[in-house]
Amino acid sequence: MITDLFLAVMILAVVELKVYVGIRKERKGNGEIMIWYPYVQMKSMKTPYKVKKAKGVYIYTEDKKLIDSVSSWWSAIHGYSNEEINEAAIDQINNFSHVMLGGLNHDPALELAEKLKEILPGDLNHVFFSDSGSVAVEVSLKMAIQYYNNKGMSKKKEIIALKEAYHGDTFKAMAVGDDADYHKAFPEKEGIYHICPKIEELEAILEKRHDKIAVFIVEPLLQGAAGMKMYDIQFLEEARKLCDRYDVIFIFDEVATGFGRTGNKFVSELVIPDIIVLGKALTGGYVGHAATVANQKIYEGFYSDDPSKAFMHGPTFMGNALACRIALKSLDIFLRDDYMDKIKKIERILIDSLKNLKSHKIKDIRVMGACACIEVYDAKDLQGFSQFAYTHGVWNRTFLNFMYTMPPYIIEEEELLKIVKVFKKWFDRE
Repeated sequence: MITDLFLAVMILAVVELKVYVGIRKERKGNGEIMIWYPYVQMKSMKTPYKVKKAKGVYIYTEDKKLIDSVSSWWSAIHGYSNEEINEAAIDQINNFSHVMLGGLNHDPALELAEKLKEILPGDLNHVFFSDSGSVAVEVSLKMAIQYYNNKGMSKKKEIIALKEAYHGDTFKAMAVGDDADYHKAFPEKEGIYHICPKIEELEAILEKRHDKIAVFIVEPLLQGAAGMKMYDIQFLEEARKLCDRYDVIFIFDEVATGFGRTGNKFVSELVIPDIIVLGKALTGGYVGHAATVANQKIYEGFYSDDPSKAFMHGPTFMGNALACRIALKSLDIFLRDDYMDKIKKIERILIDSLKNLKSHKIKDIRVMGACACIEVYDAKDLQGFSQFAYTHGVWNRTFLNFMYTMPPYIIEEEELLKIVKVFKKWFDRE
């Protein structure tokens, strides 16, 4: 009887386990996937490719060797597993990886702040560290609005940004963004105005509302999530004059454009903002870290005997020692190996190799620095391209009706031409 009871319990347990596993699989909705992935409907998403290693410009999956044509969301400027950066990281780990920046400091953070002060133009020399580009944008907006509050000008809290702007996925960053494809569930835009990069539009709104507007924030020259939308430097030059005239803080979000991507080390070298936001390539794509760097005027707006005028923000991992040491080595390599020449070569190759690409499906081809974008009329004409590129040895991820490349700066001409060849093959199927 004990045996029969034991057997019955075991059968019941197996049945319950099968039911539980079935429920778990149903909840997962897609095989064994447990991670909640970005920018995708989990129910219908394709299982991601599993990466085994990455070296140089190559990502190695279980069955393919792929040229990374997008630098892991535009950050891995040195490619992968750079030996010098690896050594710097290991050396720092053996010392310590992180301590809080509240009440403590350390050489990696101090040296990185000094290096940024050295390479940034003008008096952009007060560095506030954070852990991601989106948070660094939040920091910049908080700085600007509190700056006026500290000066007794609390009405100045409205913001101007560009149409189709993207500044990150945290709340204020979403608010100044203007891309329904990313943030349609969060439509609140009170006190925020979006304009085209046309100086007459900016002048009209500043003339009307300058007593209430605190900030004009832009992605300078290149709007990434808008589809690599490009505009002329003259707009920024004239905008700088208007911001000065109407006492508005000018912020450059160079999370994507900084460290050479536009063909300029920083667009801020051409037109100097009051605050610059840096991320992505800051650490060469190794680890999340960001910096919001303000000029002397902004800093002095907080420097006071009054504790209430202090800037009350403090990400746990700001000034992370490991991230700072990696960033320092990344910057050393960037400057030492004259990456701006590498970027000029990439730009030239992209222009020359794409100029003869013709298709009735293509609306426009744009190249700026180490960035090229092919815009098609209909997003359906890019469906299946990522898998097509994968089978041809290239990692690429299109979005909406945009096919693009932002390769690592260490890419060789043959590798870059292979990316372009895959683009052309896609349109040659017509």
